[in-house]
Amino acid sequence: MLTKSIRRSFLIQLIFASASLILIFSSVLFFYIEKSIYDEKQEELITYAKNIVENKFVFHIDETISDNFFSLDVEIITLKKPNSQISAYESTKEKRNYLTLVYPFDESNGTYLKLTKDITPTTQLLKKILNYIFIINIAGFLLVILYAVTLSKTLVAPIKTLSARLSNMNEHLMKPIRVETLPKEFEPLGITINHLISRIQNFVKYQKELFIGTAHELKTPLAVIKLKNQVTLIKKRSPEEYIDALNVTNKTIDEMNIIVSNILNIGRQEGAQLDKPVEVDIIAILRQKADDFQLLAENEGKKLNIHFEPNGFMATLQVSLLNQIIQNFLQNALKFTPANKSVTLKSSQDDVGLLIEVIDEGCGIDESVDLFAPFKRQGNKSGVGLGLFLAKSAADALGAKIKISNRSDGVEGTVASLQLNSKLSCILPMKK
Repeated sequence: MLTKSIRRSFLIQLIFASASLILIFSSVLFFYIEKSIYDEKQEELITYAKNIVENKFVFHIDETISDNFFSLDVEIITLKKPNSQISAYESTKEKRNYLTLVYPFDESNGTYLKLTKDITPTTQLLKKILNYIFIINIAGFLLVILYAVTLSKTLVAPIKTLSARLSNMNEHLMKPIRVETLPKEFEPLGITINHLISRIQNFVKYQKELFIGTAHELKTPLAVIKLKNQVTLIKKRSPEEYIDALNVTNKTIDEMNIIVSNILNIGRQEGAQLDKPVEVDIIAILRQKADDFQLLAENEGKKLNIHFEPNGFMATLQVSLLNQIIQNFLQNALKFTPANKSVTLKSSQDDVGLLIEVIDEGCGIDESVDLFAPFKRQGNKSGVGLGLFLAKSAADALGAKIKISNRSDGVEGTVASLQLNSKLSCILPMKK
């Protein structure tokens, strides 16, 4: 199977279209010239015939005899079937071309004038014109090919430039493409590539931090287990002391299992990013999540407030990724919010699309710390520190923006927001 080439297809289409246009234009031009010349010759013969019928002479007395007169042959003929119409036809004799006109002379006697004119010079002139047009067509066709090749190189040049820049990149030397240097038609492609480069940079950065953090997080409990076992084995101890040592070891192993489970969740999430997007109502998903966490909040002595606008908002995305983000926001909000305080889940429409926010009344965050990096923790609550890392990866896969900041309304707490782009979504009509 041959590989398709946009440039080759463009060249073939442009050359074919231009050649067809040149051929059609040249044909129309030649036929117009030919018809004009023959019409002129026919009108000339008709003028001669009128002069003969009206004045009994080919020319008026005050007219100068034309050189064309000497190639004119005039006869009076009789037709068996009278015809009042003027008829003209072309004939060839001894490699000479003649134009013959039959014109009514005396219809009562059925006599007609037969004027025959040698038009060989005219036909030779038309052949020369046809040859010149043919030569011009060949020259024009060659110019079209040259223009098509040059134009195709110009159109493909930005793609080759992008390919060269991308081929020279690696995970250590990834720089955004300067979109302003690209033609306007290629600016969206450059913006998309820059977005992809940014995602790759973040992925490489966080993957490195994940590997380093995982090694560090697993190394510490392993060292604790080893040290505790070494101390236990130094001398003989009571059964209770052995039980305490085993309990500490089991607790440490449980902490390691949590870390491993979260790392496995990262792998599952990367697989979820390949799921087929489906069209869903985001507001319906938020209402379902609110119902799921409402009881949990009440059991912890906290209140979950909800406020959704608009009533419906359709989007095409992977639902599992969206659920993971919202669930992480609500879990963190309830974890850090003290009893008798409230957490708010809200959505609103803005110029970008749909903004989803989870607002808590917790201890706030240190905004100088990258909380989306793996194993980053805030506050004194337990946790591995991979939840927000997973949420950030899910948001990147959805083409959405995620953000966590302190509240700016004078109340202590944080605001976790997810900005969904409206390019892949639409607003449902309001319910009445």
